Amino acid sequence: MADVLKRYFPILDWGRRYNGAALADDLLAAAIVTIMLIPQSLAYALLAGLPPETGLYASIAPLVAYALFGTSRTLAVGPVAIISLMTATAIGRISGAGLADPVTAGFMLALLSGAMLFALGLFRLGALANLLSQPVNSGFATASAILIAASQLKTILGVGGDGSNLLDMAASLAGRIGRLHMATAAIGVTAIAFLWWARSSLHPLLARLGAPPAVAKTLARTGPVAAVILSIVLVRALDLEHQGVAVVGAIPRGLPPVTPPILNAELWAALAGPAALISIISFISSVTVAQALAAKERERIDPDQELIALGAANIAAGLTGGFPVTGGFARSVVNYDAGAATPAAGAFTAIGLLVAAMYLTPLLYDLPKAVLAATIIVAVLSVVDVGALFSTWRYSKSDAGAMAATIIGTLLFGVESGLVAGVALSLALYIRRTSTPHYAIVGQVPGTEHFRNVNRHDVVTSPEIITLRLDESLYFANARFLEDKIYALVASRPEVKHFILMCPAVNAIDASGLATLEAVNARLKDSGVTFHLSEVKGPVMDRLKRSRFLERLTGRVFMTQFGAISLLDPDRARKTLGAPLAPDFVARPDESPNAR
Repeated sequence: MADVLKRYFPILDWGRRYNGAALADDLLAAAIVTIMLIPQSLAYALLAGLPPETGLYASIAPLVAYALFGTSRTLAVGPVAIISLMTATAIGRISGAGLADPVTAGFMLALLSGAMLFALGLFRLGALANLLSQPVNSGFATASAILIAASQLKTILGVGGDGSNLLDMAASLAGRIGRLHMATAAIGVTAIAFLWWARSSLHPLLARLGAPPAVAKTLARTGPVAAVILSIVLVRALDLEHQGVAVVGAIPRGLPPVTPPILNAELWAALAGPAALISIISFISSVTVAQALAAKERERIDPDQELIALGAANIAAGLTGGFPVTGGFARSVVNYDAGAATPAAGAFTAIGLLVAAMYLTPLLYDLPKAVLAATIIVAVLSVVDVGALFSTWRYSKSDAGAMAATIIGTLLFGVESGLVAGVALSLALYIRRTSTPHYAIVGQVPGTEHFRNVNRHDVVTSPEIITLRLDESLYFANARFLEDKIYALVASRPEVKHFILMCPAVNAIDASGLATLEAVNARLKDSGVTFHLSEVKGPVMDRLKRSRFLERLTGRVFMTQFGAISLLDPDRARKTLGAPLAPDFVARPDESPNAR
């Protein structure tokens, strides 16, 4: 029972070892992350199309929930740019249809997404993180970053605008460019330049001035805080609000509200699709960050438990007036660099943000929205990686195609359509690739017991034996392909008496594959050819034993391909084994023969 509780509540494990040193490290990390999260939370709430205080609400209870359930000691959950953009798209559609106001749609989206993640965690489905390919994930991140940056230009320039894709945003911005507000634009452009300089040049400058590395790194990451303070002072000193500069305005003080679920079937149905997509992206983003940071300390995280932790964090956000959250890269790296020792650092950060929500929000009244927009733009542009498309193209044109489809779909049709297009194309390309798998006719390499492709190596074959090596699992999509290849090979070689299907790369055989093997066995028998298998993996063999195929097999199942040839053509196998090693099979000192 105790082990089960520790699995679902990791705090029961690390909490027993908590001491004063860990407390000091966590408090310091929490103080640094809290300062960073205040402007960031406000900015991402505005990106999501919600009041700024919801960003603070979404950064308090979720941190506590993750501290209870999470397995990463440094992951910091809260609003992030991509999830905020997806939230804006979803709640815009909901509020436009009159199903709920934006705030209600936001916390309901968090609740539904959290419930999905929590359920996936209970069923131990953390492996779902592997279903979204790296090219699609990279393309989605790049396109979303461009889309997010473009969506903030209207705030930077003070012209207003709308649109859910790049073309609509560009058209809306072009139609309003004549209304450019000079003071707002000056603040926004200056803020971008300052934040970019702080991100890229402040750390080296402080290092040259003799600042300790840890201090230099920390100060460099507080650029957004400095931009917030300076801009507030500027707006108040010059009374820029009355000159048309848009400011955050009054932010309600107090505890996050309790927001119970709305029992509306139509609303839940409308939110289900966006919640599912947000759940997938948030989990993949979060677990990727957590694994990267854990690897630095030679630690590990549990993806299944991370599903539960992230689900709990989103449910907590939904019950306290927030919106969907995930593990953020920037804040998690700051948490790590600041020396967070346990997930308790997140709980202490939540306390700091709670204090800010209760007492500091009046100080943010004069914060220009353009500065928040600048914070978002600088943050997201760091993940744009167009060069990855070209490097992927050089390596795999099909993966590059999926990546390009994701980028184009996201930019032209919005985040949800782009993601669905990328995933759908990835799956289609996978099915196409595995439906026509690589195969090879193999022969024995002289002087060895190894067998290689006759088209790549100087090998020895027997005229009465065909050995086909299948380099893919055998399933419904490629079963007919294999059957046709076998029949064509046998038809082209009338002298053949034995056909060996070599299976070192076959990890599974489904019912369609089994039916194909049975059909091939029967047809080859009618042709006077004996059908054999070699190098069948244990799990595959276990499943074959549950069928009647092995009883009907005209030949044998051999442990090794050399064993098969030794029995079926012993003289040739013996002579080939004693022959000099083939020149192209001589291994270099750093290369084993199996690599070829």
